[in-house]
Amino acid sequence: MMHRALLVPDVLLEIFGFLQTPGLRGTRSGCFAALARTCKAFHEFAMNELWANIMNLDQLLGCVTRLHPIVYQKPVCYHWSSQGLEPLSEPETHQFLRHATRVRSIEITSDAHFHLLSVFPNETCLFPRLTSISFMLKYPVHYSHLFLSPMLRNCYQESIQPDFISMHLTVRSFGEGIADKLSLVSDGVRSCKRLVTLTCPPLDLAAWEHLSTLHTLIKIAIGREKKKVMSPKLDLSKNHNFNFTPFVNLVFLFFHSDTAVYLTTVLQHSEFPSLKEFCMDVGALSWMEAEQLFRALSLCKACHTLETIVVVCSGPEAHEPSANSLTTVSHILCFTQLRVLRLSLHHSIIINNDLLFEAISGWPHIVWLELVDREITPVTFRGIFAALRQCPHLQWLQISMDTVNIDIDPDTESFQHTALQQLILRPSDLADGEAVARIIFSMLPYVNRVLYSVYPELYSWQEVNGHLESLRSLPVTGRCITGAPSET
Repeated sequence: MMHRALLVPDVLLEIFGFLQTPGLRGTRSGCFAALARTCKAFHEFAMNELWANIMNLDQLLGCVTRLHPIVYQKPVCYHWSSQGLEPLSEPETHQFLRHATRVRSIEITSDAHFHLLSVFPNETCLFPRLTSISFMLKYPVHYSHLFLSPMLRNCYQESIQPDFISMHLTVRSFGEGIADKLSLVSDGVRSCKRLVTLTCPPLDLAAWEHLSTLHTLIKIAIGREKKKVMSPKLDLSKNHNFNFTPFVNLVFLFFHSDTAVYLTTVLQHSEFPSLKEFCMDVGALSWMEAEQLFRALSLCKACHTLETIVVVCSGPEAHEPSANSLTTVSHILCFTQLRVLRLSLHHSIIINNDLLFEAISGWPHIVWLELVDREITPVTFRGIFAALRQCPHLQWLQISMDTVNIDIDPDTESFQHTALQQLILRPSDLADGEAVARIIFSMLPYVNRVLYSVYPELYSWQEVNGHLESLRSLPVTGRCITGAPSET
């Protein structure tokens, strides 16, 4: 006899959730099909899960009596053809729609069978519960209106489908000639009136102007992670009076690009009073471009909201003289709510003990700090520990510093920073590894080992770590830890 708990919908759905095994599509389908046949109590719930996620229209067309033997003919790998077949008749539409109301997610990789649906009027919504759709087509189709569900929240597209006004839009056209598609993608984005999130190739300024008016928009990602696109040149010479309104609710802003020029231009025209996270992965960034980028960021009205800044230059190192100014980091001093700052640049982070102290003093909430440059900065251990006194919550520190000039004696210092757990130092000449180890052992009790890196690979700083291990192996260390690691 079946337990009464299995008649409670929430309990049943929780159990069904364990059948959502990634990568086992056939097993998953078989499980839900078996459950649907087990008893009436399971049937509806199992059928909803069985039809929740489908690819193309084959399964639904297979429910049509006339098409079933064609769709499911042997061999299974055979791609059936609907060429020459008549569109669905009125009675056949009911067979097609039998399970359509259960579909919540669909991926369209081919429009080969769309002509069979010509019987449906333009205002028909075939999938009223559809929340997510992926159009993996390289050109718009004429039947996209059939998927316009009132519950649609996520839309992934290879090319802009003009019929779609989705709340979460991803355009996957990230080809080499993306600059040539700038107008097409921008025009499509301007047709969206209630976007919440947007991931797409670079846009023109008119599209950015439109996006600034969308109070629903909270996230914009330009480009795609690990695949930078060629940024177009934004023509500011045309007689167009751009009138950007503040992006009042935009919280996340991400860019993956070959240069920073495009992003800097956008920032110079925009205000982001709610921005919390700014991330950029750029292929090339000269020190002059870095100066312009961070200056523009400091002027976009996000000084009291921005919590995360990540700027990584992952391209080859540019052969250029270093800047003789300190303004790259100085531009970031205004962001008083910073919790995460990660800068990995080439010859652009010019910092000394005084500027590090000033910066850290202005970031009382900082928990993760990376200031990575190809050159060693004049920051010393005394400068590091003076700054650490100002940020009791810091857990991760990665910095380029001078480890030759040992300007602090741990035996005369009573300060301990008990929150820091990860210390990564940029390559530097090491004059006295034992002295460095004693400093870390005495003043950073929860740093178990020191790492040095060429981002993103980390390598053990073997000599210092060897001394650290020896110090910890002593039966009596005489060391008293005055606190415990903080948790955030």
